[in-house]
Amino acid sequence: MRLFEAVGRIPSRMATTTYWYSALMSDDAKAVARGLQTRDPELLDRLIEQYQYRLFRYLVYLTASRERAEDFFQETWIRVLERGHQYDGKSKFEAWLFAIARHLVIDWQRQKKMQSLDALTDPEDGAPMEIADENEPTPLALVLSRERETKMQTSLEQVPTIYREVLLLRFQEELKLEEIAKVLETPISTVKSRLYRGLESLKGVLQGGTA
Repeated sequence: MRLFEAVGRIPSRMATTTYWYSALMSDDAKAVARGLQTRDPELLDRLIEQYQYRLFRYLVYLTASRERAEDFFQETWIRVLERGHQYDGKSKFEAWLFAIARHLVIDWQRQKKMQSLDALTDPEDGAPMEIADENEPTPLALVLSRERETKMQTSLEQVPTIYREVLLLRFQEELKLEEIAKVLETPISTVKSRLYRGLESLKGVLQGGTA
């Protein structure tokens, strides 16, 4: 049974389907916000169809467990249904979606008396750093052009979670630094720091060293 069949999915008309398909393809955040506020079932199905792979991949990396990721995946979409009125369309939908998923993971970790993602210790906190020009090819971009995705995923798993998450949001999900800051609820300077150190950590893994 599909998720929204379980929560009372109502069949919609073809005109509605076409409208939401056009809205999603044009990235009309305001239209998506209006649909979520009215809990339009057709829009919800379209959102799941468009973002299911990206959301699940994000959760697998955060939890290191496909089974746990599946649970959070379902719960995230239920939260989208319940809290759709909170999305105002001023930012990308995926940034709001990832933030919901991230909070679910953090809540689970706290219940298990584990550290939250934000509480993880930065091993290079306070160390000097240099932020590369965003317009220049990054080490990760160069690596991605040469390595197969499976090898990259294996390498990313060896990068500390606090850095890996930023790398995923920046280069796989292609969120802007400002959007990542909203997902993580942290200053943009922290995002830049984690991004830089994450790239350095990944390079070390790919070169045969340790993260």
